[in-house]
Amino acid sequence: MAGHKVAHAVLKGPSVVKEICIGMTLGLVAGGLWKMHHWNEQRKTRTFYSLLEKGEISVVASEE
Repeated sequence: MAGHKVAHAVLKGPSVVKEICIGMTLGLVAGGLWKMHHWNEQRKTRTFYSLLEKGEISVVASEE
């Protein structure tokens, strides 16, 4: 019963370059989404103050 060798998968450690690339990509995607969120909030704020200056809206509740 000697002589039969079974091929085993060789486990390799994590690839440092691959991990850095994946981390950078995920960071850039998350940063881009965060920046887009802030641009959207900025646009809403500018629109609000623009309408407030024009007198189209008011922050004081109107009495009926």
